[in-house]
Amino acid sequence: MAISELLVQSTLKVCIDPNTGKDFVSSKSARNIKVDGNDVSVDIVLGYPAKSVMADIQKLVADPLLGLAGIGRLTVNVSSKIVAHKAQQGVTLLPKVKNIIAVASGKGGVGKSTTSVNLALALAAEGATVGLLDADIYGPSQPQMLGISGRPESTDGKSMEPMQAHGIQAMSIGFLIDTDTPMVWRGPMVTGALEQLLRDTNWHELDYLVIDLPPGTGDIQLTLAQKIPVTGAIIVTTPQDIALLDARKGLKMFEKVGIPILGIVENMSTHICSKCGHEEHIFGAGGGALMASDYQVDLLGSLPLDMQIRMQADSGQPTVIAQPDSKIAHIYKEIARKAAIKIANASLDHSAKFPNIVIQNT
Repeated sequence: MAISELLVQSTLKVCIDPNTGKDFVSSKSARNIKVDGNDVSVDIVLGYPAKSVMADIQKLVADPLLGLAGIGRLTVNVSSKIVAHKAQQGVTLLPKVKNIIAVASGKGGVGKSTTSVNLALALAAEGATVGLLDADIYGPSQPQMLGISGRPESTDGKSMEPMQAHGIQAMSIGFLIDTDTPMVWRGPMVTGALEQLLRDTNWHELDYLVIDLPPGTGDIQLTLAQKIPVTGAIIVTTPQDIALLDARKGLKMFEKVGIPILGIVENMSTHICSKCGHEEHIFGAGGGALMASDYQVDLLGSLPLDMQIRMQADSGQPTVIAQPDSKIAHIYKEIARKAAIKIANASLDHSAKFPNIVIQNT
């Protein structure tokens, strides 16, 4: 039987991407299908970073094609292409930054900064170009979590070069002040500093910029919603009722200002004793899943209360870097991939394709 492009397409229609739940034809991931006699080549272009699962996807596509009668040589190329997506209406886009992910929580102490740094590192590990902005002006923690010291440089006297660590770009007020210097600033100064850190940093062609927000729903969150083009937000919580109460406020704030919720991350969901292996839900069980169900958003993942996560972040070697093949690093990568897929499924940003309209006297 002769191999045709139509036959290849119909075969690809029954191949379902396990990460998106869509087939490779309807999702427009299958491209450049070429048939030369009985030799076939196809490109699978994913809209999300997927370095750790590319071999699985290649096999998923190749196996049914190799099952076609008379198939000759088969070439399946799998790659990722991250594109810019829409943000809030009327907000100026950031040059060299395709997508901005805000990581927020209603209250402090729920592991938001640890989630932010591991999320950024997981996206980078999956093949994306990633930046991390520490937006907590009063209590910057990312310099220590990334193990970075020193001051950012300026090559043009106008903008700052981002600091580099573990393959990601980073900026924080913590790079510009001494460790023990308190930021005794009022709201307008804080929001001005945030905008400067964001816009005066010379980010280098980022697929994703992760913004680690301070807890609460105050000035910085409002500035973010009104002036910064956020593609989507992730809400971090723990299972107990008090944390969920505040997390719900944070989620509703983003909904009110038109920023899509990518999903919820539940930290400290369970504790497994390092001595006896007994598992216990210290802070309650199922809170994150219930909140996700109530607001019809995704639960991106649940992380255990584990001393290693804390120790690794404190030492400047977060889990995704310190133990890249561990179960916890795998959960962070899965959270990153799910968030990236939510962004990939959102509306594209076409603003750069429209010409400027200039009215002149003639």
